[in-house]
Amino acid sequence: MTAPDDDCGHCSYRAWTWRGGGAPGELTLDRVEMPELGAGEALVRNAAIGLNPVDWKLLAAPPPSWHAGHVPGVDGAGTVIAVGDDLPSGWLGQRVAYHQNLHKPGSFADYTALPARALLRLPETLDFATAAGIPCPALTAWLALEKLPARPGARVLVSGAGGAVGNYLVQLAVARGFTVTALCHPRHWERLRRLGAGDCRPGPLADDGAWPTAEAGRFFAVIDSISADHATRLAPALEANGHLVCIQGRPESWPCPPFGPALSMHEVALGALHLFGDDDAWRRLTAAGVSILGDVAAGRLQPETLVAGDFDALPQMLEALRQRRFSGKPILRLT
Repeated sequence: MTAPDDDCGHCSYRAWTWRGGGAPGELTLDRVEMPELGAGEALVRNAAIGLNPVDWKLLAAPPPSWHAGHVPGVDGAGTVIAVGDDLPSGWLGQRVAYHQNLHKPGSFADYTALPARALLRLPETLDFATAAGIPCPALTAWLALEKLPARPGARVLVSGAGGAVGNYLVQLAVARGFTVTALCHPRHWERLRRLGAGDCRPGPLADDGAWPTAEAGRFFAVIDSISADHATRLAPALEANGHLVCIQGRPESWPCPPFGPALSMHEVALGALHLFGDDDAWRRLTAAGVSILGDVAAGRLQPETLVAGDFDALPQMLEALRQRRFSGKPILRLT
């Protein structure tokens, strides 16, 4: 392992750990041992942590790979302070953001070890707090839009547009030439119109609601970030040969019968790349991420408003996110 002389390779550090509880308040602040880096891995000293809904959802329904003492968290930003022996030392000192594999020790800590291929180099003018809030929502939005063929002017419905993923979906879809309709709570409409949404509709649909029959077949694509059931109920909004893109679960059955409107269905799962993505897939993803970070730094893309807290307040901030007690992107700063 290559590291600067002033960094200890065998010390312990602070980390919020999962001990089996399903609520953010049951996380425990512990000290864990500095990891030994494997092939292709880098160690990041975290300066900021981005919180996402997936973070609290996993506490109650963790994957089988989690055991007591697991460090959760997928998004972070900081400085590379050590690299595996097979990596160039040029990584040392680089300012980066990242999305971590949810099966590995995550970002709720002073340090995070992860494959260097997942690191996103930061523009010099972008601060760590803003950067830490970008990877999960922005890369998810990019993957969703990659499912769609280019068709400038085509109508795209973004369901759940008021959330973190929706914030980037609207902007990236407009940048690709789509005509965007946002489906979300009216409190978000003014902001989304400033970001380029041409129309806004109240949403999500009621639990027993369906897309209006009078407006069937209006959209080239529907991108849903609510639920599998919600995506299913939005399928009638699609035109023939349209695209249903599902971010929060896919429908159990195909959204139309054979030889019907011939809809295409797509699933989006950023975490899948950690398990199944090859180096080429990661190069495409990180290139997109670096481009997005550059656009944010240059003011061409607008991130969510930051809601900042201290590392010691992580469980309280995560619980507030779960309860939807604020609007904006929750960020924890480390000292």
